[in-house]
Amino acid sequence: VEAKAIYSIEKFLVARRIMYWQVYLHKTAVSAEKVLINILKRAKELAKQGSQLFYTRNLGYFIEQNCSLKDFEQGEALQRFALLDDFDIIASIKEWAHHSDKILSQLSKMLLNRNLYKIEVQKAPFSEQTIQNKKSETAQKLNLTDSETIYFVGSGKLTNRAYNPKAGRINIVFKDGTVKDIAEAADLLSISEMSKEVEKYYLYYPKNL
Repeated sequence: VEAKAIYSIEKFLVARRIMYWQVYLHKTAVSAEKVLINILKRAKELAKQGSQLFYTRNLGYFIEQNCSLKDFEQGEALQRFALLDDFDIIASIKEWAHHSDKILSQLSKMLLNRNLYKIEVQKAPFSEQTIQNKKSETAQKLNLTDSETIYFVGSGKLTNRAYNPKAGRINIVFKDGTVKDIAEAADLLSISEMSKEVEKYYLYYPKNL
């Protein structure tokens, strides 16, 4: 990229960093994603146990099958996945909200009613004791067994790197022919910091605990 575009690139990288933290990795987005993942995990578990479940044709393929990356490479799984859309998921979840399994029903209602998990975010990992305390509180409040609390309490890690030179460098070409990486050439000191991966840790659990 020519040197005259350097300021536009700086603005792009700054905007990208903000977009990830405030949109894609926002606590509400992460919470909704975890609820949805746990709904599908529970539905898959119930299907293995032989429970009767409603689901659309293409969603049912993934609920009933244990698909690997190799399955997607061979064709059918990829074709089925391409046919999935929001309607498959929402239609199934609306039915699951009335299922006899209390976990699947509760999770489905949480997503439909936007009553998502509460999420705490911090720079250091949460201790096992903190996680276990939340599981114990949840088990008591929702009348769950210890093994069932995994659908309502969990932890994870968020990572954000606005610029990763290993994945693809942005080189700036100056008038004298010299070439420098954007992290080295930029006026903003924060650009070089953006090439470092930032990690944050989260803990999710039901609200009103």
